[in-house]
Amino acid sequence: MSGAASPAIALPERLDAASVPTLWSQLLARARPGAEVTLDLSATRTIDTAGVALILALEERTGREVRLEGAAEDIRRLVERGRRVAGQRSPAAPKPPESLPVAVGVAAVARVGRWGDGLAFLGRIAAAVASTILRPGTLRLRETVRQAEEIGNRALPLVALIGFLFGLILSFQSALPMRQFGAEIYVASLVSVSLFRELGPLLASVILAARSGSAFAAEIGTMKVNEEIDALTVMGLDPFRFLVVPRLIAAVAMVPVLIVAMNLTALAGMVTVMTSLGFPFAVLSTQVVTWSTPADVFGGLVKGMVFGAVVAGIGCARGMATGVGPRAVGESATAAVVGGIIAIILLDGGFAVFFYMMGW
Repeated sequence: MSGAASPAIALPERLDAASVPTLWSQLLARARPGAEVTLDLSATRTIDTAGVALILALEERTGREVRLEGAAEDIRRLVERGRRVAGQRSPAAPKPPESLPVAVGVAAVARVGRWGDGLAFLGRIAAAVASTILRPGTLRLRETVRQAEEIGNRALPLVALIGFLFGLILSFQSALPMRQFGAEIYVASLVSVSLFRELGPLLASVILAARSGSAFAAEIGTMKVNEEIDALTVMGLDPFRFLVVPRLIAAVAMVPVLIVAMNLTALAGMVTVMTSLGFPFAVLSTQVVTWSTPADVFGGLVKGMVFGAVVAGIGCARGMATGVGPRAVGESATAAVVGGIIAIILLDGGFAVFFYMMGW
């Protein structure tokens, strides 16, 4: 409900930066929400942006347009221009709340659109890889080797450390309950089979997602923000063949190396624990060879290659989808890590079901 109209407030001859500070608090204190404010500008001859700001502040405080009495035409034009700039003349109507069906429909359409973008990205990657296979000379070999070194060689110390500690902890924690049944010797077979089939590929791929997937998204995202990808397109170069294919090939080629390093160092951690418990190395190696099969080893390597391709694809896709703004690259890198880890877990569950059905 609107308040009652108040008497006109007479303003001085000059309404500028020199006089407005003394009037500001006095006028705003007299303004009440919903009340109509009338200003007498018949004596005012000079006004600047400070005076216009005062009038706009009164309108924002009351929620109503201030009435101007006796104002010269140039003063009215200046105030009207300030209102247009500040959006005081025609404020945007509040957006009505969406109903639940509409909100669900909008979310579903957005999700389908993202799935469509993902399928389009997979199609472009498949086309780029097929073109590279048909014409190997178009592969950027030097960039592929550089990415392989970044993914594999520079990650080996981290993988070796995590693998050794993981094998150490897993063996120690498994030996304690197995001792109650006199079956400590089976810790070696338990750790080796778990590593070859599940834990080695899983841990190596998670490290790849956290280390290289985020790097792919950050590198390509930075190029996207700097419009370097647009420059490649203008020059007639396919960004997927130029940027994505070398990273994808390097990831698929180096993941088995990381898995082997993870398995060997984890077995070294297991041997360290078991020899400290009095078991000779020959007995431990016999347990590992007896219970582990080539299918366990090669099955883990195949899973790791699939994980590596998915992690590299997600990292590159997030980089290509980077938006604008100072936070865009960081958000893409975070999304690449989260998406890569979730994809690894889901694929690992799918492989577990597949291997179970195949009797492996």
